Amino acid sequence: MISRRNIRVKVMQLLYVIESSKESENIKNPVQQLENNFKKTSDLFVYIIYFLSEVAKYAEQDARIKANKHITTVEDLNVSTKIAGNTVLWQILELPAIQHAVKSLNPATFIDTELVRKLYLQIVNKPEYKTYIAEQSRDIRNEKSILLFMLNECILPNEDFETHVEDVFPNWQDDGEMIMQFVAEMIQKPAASHFPELLGEEKWKFAKELLLTAIDKKEVTLNIIKPKLNNWDMERIALLDMIIMRLGVCEFLFFETIPVKVTINEYIDIAKEYSTPQSGQFVNGILDAIHKDLANEGKIEKVAYKPGN
Repeated sequence: MISRRNIRVKVMQLLYVIESSKESENIKNPVQQLENNFKKTSDLFVYIIYFLSEVAKYAEQDARIKANKHITTVEDLNVSTKIAGNTVLWQILELPAIQHAVKSLNPATFIDTELVRKLYLQIVNKPEYKTYIAEQSRDIRNEKSILLFMLNECILPNEDFETHVEDVFPNWQDDGEMIMQFVAEMIQKPAASHFPELLGEEKWKFAKELLLTAIDKKEVTLNIIKPKLNNWDMERIALLDMIIMRLGVCEFLFFETIPVKVTINEYIDIAKEYSTPQSGQFVNGILDAIHKDLANEGKIEKVAYKPGN
């Protein structure tokens, strides 16, 4: 499932686009745009599954190519296609939700087939792969292990793969680590995976409400933040920092099940990663001061989280 941190980042990024660029003129419906952005996360997940399957299935093409050579060797005629029939991989590919998603995305139109070939040829020379194909049985642990090895040790570290996936999915830098974790989880437990509900109803409710609250309560949150900026030139404060602080104040006031400490820590980390080197400390100081004032005024009321809240 997509984390709340990832949700906060996507809301922050959308607000930044809305408030800083000419592209905002094309965003008539922010909620719809946010939903589209999450759809890109799901598409990335589907693409990684598809790419991994294409690398595995290339074994069959490799076998045909070598068998049709004018002069063949014993090795040419005995290319193992075991990986192409990996039982765990096919269990994933035959999930109705995956089949529907692949049909909708049509990843074959933008996959790099030459990169697939190169990665396959690198993988078949690895000791781990040779050990895998040497085993005649299809032990479920080995089926999972070889897929995870291919994904984590061969595909993901490959610079050409990273360049390719960044070109196709601009959200790779934000979502890549999380998506790779999802894919690994699906390999470990295909039948228990929750695709296409990467977001889920509860998380989507949080995302939508955070976005709409930040838009609707912009002036309210700015009026709370501005008095804490006495020693700062408003025009020199990064827009991204202001958006991050506004989101933090929104959570203080309007999201009663989210602990204040969680809110502050999350936005400190987001500021450090997405804004300037000094932003984490700056956001921390401002949000902490605002929290203390609001708490003293009795304006922050938090309740314990309960399912269904």
